[in-house]
Formats: sequence, structure tokens, C-alpha cells
Amino acid sequence: MNEMPPGITRADEGIGGVVWNVLGQTYTLKQESEHSMAWHAVFPPGTFVPPHIHPTQDEFIYMLEGKFDLWLDGQDLSAGPGDLVRMPMNRPHGIFNRSDADVKCVFWVAPSRSLRALFERIHNLADPAEVVRIAAEHEVHFLPPG
Repeated sequence: MNEMPPGITRADEGIGGVVWNVLGQTYTLKQESEHSMAWHAVFPPGTFVPPHIHPTQDEFIYMLEGKFDLWLDGQDLSAGPGDLVRMPMNRPHGIFNRSDADVKCVFWVAPSRSLRALFERIHNLADPAEVVRIAAEHEVHFLPPG
């Protein structure tokens, strides 16, 4: 991976035009280097990321619009506009939009590891079981239901 170039990623663009559809959520790549990766996300009502662990990455969400219900390290929490969600590596977390409005936010991870490769592989993939299988190959481990 290359060093991050200086510059501005415009509000309506992704770096290199990169936009992923991940199980109904839209992820627009905003920044990438070996040290971190950031993307703007839109979670329509009813979409979610089930509980999982990143053993090699810290993950963050800066909330712009809407409300997330979160399960973070065994606690039920919620986050709204202006809040920063911190999800340390090796701590289980799940992210849910249980509202009737879109959630818009900025995610980032540090370091990047192979998260971009994961998103490229699961872009437009409709089978959640296949997403879980592929994610495990990229250091994202989904927890069993329950």
C-alpha cells in the first residue's frame, strides 16, 4: 500500500471513485494508507453489522446523522450526531440501525490491514454466510448468533 497523498476528498466522491455496497449499506472510500482507512457510510433503516471482532485493528465511528444502537464489549449503547464510537481491537461489537431514517457516519480503522480487500470481495455480495466466511480471511471474525 502506498503512502497517503495530501489533498481533499470531496463530499460527493470516493478516492478513485471507490464506492462499495455491503449488504445494503453504502461505503464511500475517503482515505487510505497502511496506517489507517476511512469511509463514509450510509446505513438505511433496518441494516446492521452483526457482532464481530477485529483482532488487529481499532475501529471508530463519527456520527453525522441518525442513531445507531450498538453492542460494544457486552454493553448496549446508542450513538447520535456528533458522537464518536471507539471500538478497540479484540473487543466484540455490533452496529444496528433500528430507526426509520438513514444513519450517515464516518468509519475508520487503524491500521488498515486488509480491510479494503475485504470490502472489494464482498461488494454486491448478497449471501451473508459468504460475507462471514470471506471476512474471516481478512481478520474480521463474526461471532455466533446469540
